[in-house]
Amino acid sequence: MQSKMNRRTFLGVAAATSFAPYFFSSTARADEQSPKIAGFDLTDTEYDPLQEWRPYTDRKLRVGLVGYGVCQFSAEFYFQNHPNVEVVAVSDLFPDRCAALAQRVKCEKTYPSLEEMVKDDSIEAIFVATDAPSHPRHCILCLEHGKHVCHAVPVHYGQPEEGERLLECVKKNRGLKYAMFETSVFHDDLYAMEKIYKAGGFGRLIYTEGEYNHTTAPGAPSIGSYGGWRGSGSPLWYPTHASAYYVGVTHKRFVDVSARGINPFEKARPNKIGNTFVAEVALLNTEEGGLARIMYSESYGTYLENGRVRGEIGGFDSTYRPLEQGYTGTGEGQAIVDSLGKSILKPALPPGVEPGSHGGSHGYLCCDFVDAVLKDQEPRVGIIDALNMTTLGYYAHLSAAKDGEVMKLPEYTL
Repeated sequence: MQSKMNRRTFLGVAAATSFAPYFFSSTARADEQSPKIAGFDLTDTEYDPLQEWRPYTDRKLRVGLVGYGVCQFSAEFYFQNHPNVEVVAVSDLFPDRCAALAQRVKCEKTYPSLEEMVKDDSIEAIFVATDAPSHPRHCILCLEHGKHVCHAVPVHYGQPEEGERLLECVKKNRGLKYAMFETSVFHDDLYAMEKIYKAGGFGRLIYTEGEYNHTTAPGAPSIGSYGGWRGSGSPLWYPTHASAYYVGVTHKRFVDVSARGINPFEKARPNKIGNTFVAEVALLNTEEGGLARIMYSESYGTYLENGRVRGEIGGFDSTYRPLEQGYTGTGEGQAIVDSLGKSILKPALPPGVEPGSHGGSHGYLCCDFVDAVLKDQEPRVGIIDALNMTTLGYYAHLSAAKDGEVMKLPEYTL
């Protein structure tokens, strides 16, 4: 039975809890104690109980999990609970973390590194939850060893050339599934928006907003990160929670970007790449001819992984209102939404798999990937959407460093 909690209720530490500056933290040791991270509150999710999960095979996908750092993501997506999954091996570079992960997911086989684990022929798929800069390299390693692969966001961290290498690897291994676990695509509102957009309930999108506001406070403890990667980039190098509110709704791309950065009001301190911005706001032209505003900020206020859309015949915004009140449109648009009924709600999950954190998305991302492999279908966020959600941030930062100069964005194809 899925847990039912108030969707807007925070359990544990509230999302407004203070955190260390995300892009100015020192190179925190990977084993450093970190505060609770916003977004990890368990939230309820709107789902249609009539869309019941039904067993469709007795086969169990043999999965390996790698990475049990600050976020402990390897155990947070419920692979160990899925009725069609067997976790057969786990890995982390730190022996104590590797042992803790093995105990958490009840797996006996461990490996000291991903490089060793990929040699295990019993593993069919690997979930990569390592440091962000290593995602493309680690995904390529998995694919080259014949493993289906999924990973935590982003697809690259300010390394578009590495993302393009991964794209070429995916092309060469078309029999294998690749997925990026962008949590926003299984937020209740974005899930509904994609269904409505596909049915024509918005028309073309004229304006889209996506926001990632990760509140911090001066002097608070740092969020640890392997090799200090959190302190080595720019705000919009981690854009996918916000950019998903266009790419994940339409499965289309941004064409160009102009961005501005905001320096701290006290003396700016360049980080490892010379970045001084604590927030960046990007304005993008979309493939449809519309505009999108994407932002990352550390300012005080409500923690946000939110967005909204406005189209030719309808729009959607449930940031501060119930999901059922999110849509506003013309008679034509409303008729389309009414015809969709409860299909705009997520289906029920398998027994033992919970919605989890980040807006009740974790369990759904796990199920989406398992279904992609076992049913031979495309995952919710494939390589093209992953790159379109991520690479804009690299060029947005370049634009911000050049006082808003317009930057053309690459077009990716399979």
